[in-house]
Amino acid sequence: MCGTMKAIVKKESAYGAAMMEMPIPEISDHEVLIQVKATSICGTDVHIYNWDDWAKGRVKAPYIFGHEFTGEVVKTGNQVSRAKVGDFVSAETHIVCNQCYMCLTGQQHLCSETKILGVDIDGCFAEYVKVPEQNVWHNPAQMPVELASIQEPLGNAVHTVLHTPVSGKSVAIFGCGPIGLMAIAVAKASGAVQVFAVDKNEYRLGLARKMGADHIVDIGKDDPVAMIKQLTRMEGADVMCEMSGHPVAINQALEACANGGKVNILSLPERPVTIDITNQIVFRGLTVQGITGRKMFETWRQVSELLRTNTIDVQPVVTHTLPFEDFEKGFELMRNGTCGKVVLIMPSYQRGTK
Repeated sequence: MCGTMKAIVKKESAYGAAMMEMPIPEISDHEVLIQVKATSICGTDVHIYNWDDWAKGRVKAPYIFGHEFTGEVVKTGNQVSRAKVGDFVSAETHIVCNQCYMCLTGQQHLCSETKILGVDIDGCFAEYVKVPEQNVWHNPAQMPVELASIQEPLGNAVHTVLHTPVSGKSVAIFGCGPIGLMAIAVAKASGAVQVFAVDKNEYRLGLARKMGADHIVDIGKDDPVAMIKQLTRMEGADVMCEMSGHPVAINQALEACANGGKVNILSLPERPVTIDITNQIVFRGLTVQGITGRKMFETWRQVSELLRTNTIDVQPVVTHTLPFEDFEKGFELMRNGTCGKVVLIMPSYQRGTK
């Protein structure tokens, strides 16, 4: 498919981004071309937009960023057999080698050669995006595009929470950004007996209430370690899900965890974090687990079934839907923390076309 498309481009190694006309991607034999219907803004995109230390060390401008989306297949490569033109799809954003030890032993999410859509290669903040057929995930025809576009980050929440069995356990979510908010719903649906939502943003703590958190911990008013211990017979929470990336919060999560507990860390701190390994982890028998991406494709199946059966409702997390052209407003909402999930609707879908 020839021609150009509108895309949000990280034009230079500096703050911000620009709407530009870019060539429509050319696909190879094992790839599909997808016309994007909706794309959502992730915290990683905010790192890139802000051009913080993490972005400076990882991203190479200029390129198209963005990685959460849904759309319709409009072209397939010669060797594609599972996807066809007209399919309503989303996509796994970690593109893996299928050759390394991790891939060959069923742990593709830990592939040593992973390339992330919208981070290492051109992404989906565009009217069209290409992905390997392997990465395509088919959606139910009736799924709203707003929900279809946020399955990838919902997968992060599912992977983080369900890495540890939480049925009958107390769970604390540190950081109530969109993924943290979705993690609350996942933990409740999975049998957690107490879910703590920890943040300082009143707007997002309000959303945490809507998502079913049992205890709201405003770190601007309360000591999260003391409050969590007080409500868990002075033992601490069994499972910690660290979503904030803030050094103080990470240390608080470790302190508020019960002896022998699990600490699952999804967040991306901008700089190295100092922790007391001896006293916070070793002597207390904690297990600290880094979480990256989603299990391919176990997590996608879990996400799909949780949504299909209405076991969880993540609609309250989607607080803003904006035209694609208003991306700067969307990033400002994300940067200020005055939103849940921001979804950008593409021009063609705004016009009611496929």
